[in-house]
Amino acid sequence: MGKTTGFQEWTHVPAPKREKSERIKDWREFILPLPADEAKRQAGRCMDCGVPFCHQGCPLGNPIPEFNDAVYRGKWKEAFLALSGTHNFPEFTGRLCPAPCEAACVLNIDQDPVTIEQMEKEIIERAFAEGWVKAHPPAHRTGKRVAVVGSGPAGLAAAAQLNQAGHHVTVFERDDRPGGMLRYGIPDFKLEKSVIDRRLELLKQEGIEFRCGVDVGREPGWRALREQYDALVLAVGAQRGKDLTVPGRELSGVVMAMDYLTHQNRVVAGLASLEPRFNAAGKRVIILGGGDTGSDCLGTALRQGAAHVMQVSYAPPPPMVRALNNPWPRWPLVFRTSSSQEEGGQREFGLVTQRLEGQDGQLKALHAVKVELTTGTDGKPALVEIPGSQTAHPVDMLVLAIGFTGPDSHTLSEELGVKLTPRGTVQVDSHFATSAEGVFCAGDASRGASLIVWAFADGRETARSVDAYLSRGTSALPTRGKDCAVG
Repeated sequence: MGKTTGFQEWTHVPAPKREKSERIKDWREFILPLPADEAKRQAGRCMDCGVPFCHQGCPLGNPIPEFNDAVYRGKWKEAFLALSGTHNFPEFTGRLCPAPCEAACVLNIDQDPVTIEQMEKEIIERAFAEGWVKAHPPAHRTGKRVAVVGSGPAGLAAAAQLNQAGHHVTVFERDDRPGGMLRYGIPDFKLEKSVIDRRLELLKQEGIEFRCGVDVGREPGWRALREQYDALVLAVGAQRGKDLTVPGRELSGVVMAMDYLTHQNRVVAGLASLEPRFNAAGKRVIILGGGDTGSDCLGTALRQGAAHVMQVSYAPPPPMVRALNNPWPRWPLVFRTSSSQEEGGQREFGLVTQRLEGQDGQLKALHAVKVELTTGTDGKPALVEIPGSQTAHPVDMLVLAIGFTGPDSHTLSEELGVKLTPRGTVQVDSHFATSAEGVFCAGDASRGASLIVWAFADGRETARSVDAYLSRGTSALPTRGKDCAVG
């Protein structure tokens, strides 16, 4: 806990942001640090709640009351050591996590929660600035070799932990640079890529090898890779986007969200020139999908100079306050406004696309119908069209951000014999082991598209299972929420 009466004395103060009119002119991060005295007050709001439900909300089991108390007392290095015991990369979740820990905070019952996500960022950035974050190669090597395929959050967490256990770890990445979704799926205004490179350099110094530009499914092949290593970790993500199946889908001007975001990230990195089909400048843009990916596309289109942007959700708007069937400490299903939505654009809810209209092969209009949420004959919620509510919306560029269907798992099943779930994800047991001997799976590839914090948690737990597999049933790696030695 922080100060006994802190939550009564101090209100929740979010981190300051750069002005909207300024930040949409560039691709730099827009959330600024908290002043040191404000960080102390915000940490001091962590109350003596008896049962810290924030632990229940955090998949990693981070010691939230402990690091808040340390910050309140001015013991920043102590806070860093506590946080590092359960989390390899707080600089990423401190920028990108939707903070289920804050949703579960006891203060969130009738007040604003403790500022947990931002505090993680404050702690790790202070640690980097003070030189506390250093490479710690393992004291000994086991002689075992592990291949990790995928360098996104799950892959990095698994690799870091397995390397600390003393195994030789090689990370294979299909793209030209490591980072996975962190590098090419998240816009720079939310995560500048220097933050990734800073951490990757430490991982390399600790002995992890990264091989980029390797599409394992093609060369050397999954079976051949498994034969070369003592264990294999699949962390390939679930980036196959859901497509739109309506008349006119073939028209020029329709793009997939991840293609759009990836291309712009490569442009910002100086690795590509902006292609006209991904350039929203001067265009009327519609984004289908009301989630985080759609919001990232909105912020991207605004920065590219779109003439008008509309983000569309097929579902009606959620309530402004919790519904009776959505009690604390569950994730609150309430109306939210993202940072990109703060910057501009129009939002529409309860709108379902019926067809696309074009001229000379180019997209010109989206035809949709309004829907409302009702209860079906089976007692389950159902969306029903509202008669006479058809509308047409002019559009030059349509971005599809309507979700993900899973990993590219066909060759995995064929070559390795791993079983798949009915959803097409990789089937794993409670230890993240697949049906193939010595093959494990972490993150979205098995869970389905989910939160970044779950990917990190899965990666750590998978590493523990792999270590036990290689060490005849035992592992010295920490379990969820348990401290491990740091430095």
